[in-house]
Amino acid sequence: MRDPLALLRSTDFPRITRKRLETLQVNLGYRCNLTILEEPGYEDLAGFLAEYRVEIVASLPCYLEQDVDAQRGKGVFDRSLRALHQLNRFGYGGFDSGLILNLVYNPQGVALPPPQIELENAYERELESRYGIVFNRLYTLANMPIRRFGSTPISQGRFDEYMTLLRNSHNSKNPEDVMCRSLISVDWQGHVYDRDFNQMLDLPLGAGSSCGGALRS
Repeated sequence: MRDPLALLRSTDFPRITRKRLETLQVNLGYRCNLTILEEPGYEDLAGFLAEYRVEIVASLPCYLEQDVDAQRGKGVFDRSLRALHQLNRFGYGGFDSGLILNLVYNPQGVALPPPQIELENAYERELESRYGIVFNRLYTLANMPIRRFGSTPISQGRFDEYMTLLRNSHNSKNPEDVMCRSLISVDWQGHVYDRDFNQMLDLPLGAGSSCGGALRS
């Protein structure tokens, strides 16, 4: 298992100040697997991210234990809650802290997510009332039929059905707000991708160039 703290500290990352990022109008984000915060060697990760005021985007497929454990494995829900509590203690999710904690929901199976605002309200209500957890925003994402999820509709004989569902659900207003208009993805090796899904497909920017689309200090 790679140690992200060792990797970041071996680069120029610690010399990046928040003031410099604000001057450059750059916002750093980290796609977080919540359970990683309890893994050996990762105990300081939450504090490290808070120190550099890195925006966190974390996947949480439901606010109910039985649903999360059925999807991710027994005990994952409790570990995720402990991670969220830890992030809250650092100030993440507080509306006046400036430390942004956003959650992500994507459906399982051949389906589209429910309306984002309605689900966000349900997450906010249930997580705070049941567990005392706060966050900033919830993003609902439709699954692209690639990689691990791509095999699901194929194995179920429902690939064409899902593609038809995606086509019929197209909204011409969506391209105005797609992430790739204002966001790039960077993997642990520094390779840059113009959209999250291209990272899943291992298609970095400038893949045919001499630098291979990687960031350099």
